[in-house]
Amino acid sequence: MKITYENNNIEVQEGLTIKEALKEQIEKSKIKDIIAARFNNTIESLNLPITHGGEIEFINREDKDGRIIYIRGLLFVMCKAFSEVYPEALLTVNYQLSNAMFGTIDNMEVTEEMVAKVKLKMIEIIEKDLPITKVIMTQKEAEEFYKKEETMKGKLQTAIDKDKVSLYYCEDYYNYFYGTMPISTGFAKIFDFVKYRDGFLVKYPSKAEPNCLQETKESLKLISAMDEYVEINKLMRINTVNRLNRKIREENGIKELILFSEALHEKKIAEIASKIKEHGNVRMVLIAGPSSSGKTTFAGKLGMSLKVNGIKPVTISVDNYFVEREETPKDENGNYDFECIEALDLKLFNSQLVDLLAGKEVNLPTFNFTTGKKEYRGNTLKLEEDEILVIEGIHCMNDKLTNLIPKENKFKVYISDLTVLNIDYYNRISTTDTRLIRRIVRDYNFRNYTAEHTLKTWYSVNRGEQKNIFPYQEEADCMFNSSIVYELAVLKKYAMPLLEEIPESSREYSEARRLIVLLKYFETMPSEMIPNNSLLREFIGGSIFED
Repeated sequence: MKITYENNNIEVQEGLTIKEALKEQIEKSKIKDIIAARFNNTIESLNLPITHGGEIEFINREDKDGRIIYIRGLLFVMCKAFSEVYPEALLTVNYQLSNAMFGTIDNMEVTEEMVAKVKLKMIEIIEKDLPITKVIMTQKEAEEFYKKEETMKGKLQTAIDKDKVSLYYCEDYYNYFYGTMPISTGFAKIFDFVKYRDGFLVKYPSKAEPNCLQETKESLKLISAMDEYVEINKLMRINTVNRLNRKIREENGIKELILFSEALHEKKIAEIASKIKEHGNVRMVLIAGPSSSGKTTFAGKLGMSLKVNGIKPVTISVDNYFVEREETPKDENGNYDFECIEALDLKLFNSQLVDLLAGKEVNLPTFNFTTGKKEYRGNTLKLEEDEILVIEGIHCMNDKLTNLIPKENKFKVYISDLTVLNIDYYNRISTTDTRLIRRIVRDYNFRNYTAEHTLKTWYSVNRGEQKNIFPYQEEADCMFNSSIVYELAVLKKYAMPLLEEIPESSREYSEARRLIVLLKYFETMPSEMIPNNSLLREFIGGSIFED
């Protein structure tokens, strides 16, 4: 077989694994702590037998995909450690907090002694550098396996359309994990395992500093918002995809899911509107959140709820307050940085806000994105006593945006799709993945962008969120979780065909395949019953809040 590595053609023997065939290249590579490989734009284990030629590159925890594999491997090691020290413990990996994964135990109290014992066992397993082996079964073999084994580990695989079912083994311990795994336990050079609240944290390096552990930042408001939905999902008995799929298949199950989810959103929005009313001095509501959080629909619904409370919302677009193009800051590559707060004319924005709150009439600008200049087209605004400004933008949690406005006149709402649904008890669904799938569907439906284009731009979108949105989320007066427990079951039929169009030659192919595998776990849910005021309509179309 001919393999291309760093623009060099290498002859390798067919059937050898990547690790065996490219042993010399791995040893000499500038990339340290190699954890997997990108082979023909697909993320693969170093144990993959080479059966055809192609291009290969190595990845470690500094790479986005490598970092995911690193975290996945740590969770596998943790689960194995628990199975040896506390085999009766019923673990659940709940959600991500900063650079750590938060987990709980359903049937046991998490104590400092327990955490210390598990951590010691994890260190022992890592130091032994034990092989992690992928065992692949046919559907029939898997069904026979689960008849003998009283376990839910990976059982969901047998309920979906998959030719093969896989489990990862390390010694006599096995479990299912969604995605590529490290080939042995010795990969985990940097980690920590600590008690946190009523559970534990598995800590790992950040994207920014991949070679050390950072202090876990406490996001109490974010935790509260996620915990609330964890409890709601438990109450509904829909905390895993398997249980969601069963609910979808039930008679009237879809109807119940929709009615409950919509009622939950309406309740939370009504509570936020009531808080704004009770506050008394609020003259502006500032809304911020990452991409595809559903800000447009939320703002529309909040506006209606404010009207019910006798408050009339008036919207101002921050996008009309960009500085002139020649004044726009540039990033490290010399490109215009439209996402930094300095790209906005903060002086003009604040002065007009002050005038509006003083009851003065202002001449609002309209930014011409073609010429890169503000224009004044006679669009004036004067705020009446029963009116309130509603402003939505990526910088709305940052006080620098509204630095001349007294704190008591502002009410900040942070909105995000804080998914707490798990594939199973060990495999969580990333909130970022849910937003990405929302965006893929919306970009195609309303912006004429392909899924490949969305995936290509997602990194820069996410980088902007890390810089401009997430650091300020705790500044919010309240948070709104826009997640809908069944949304991926609905988005599946829209996103799958778009992802399947991405060719193997594309750099985005591996990410597309990963998302396709994720979506396959969901029972397809029809969209016809989704009401036209649902937040989900913002992405699939048919929303009454569309312009």
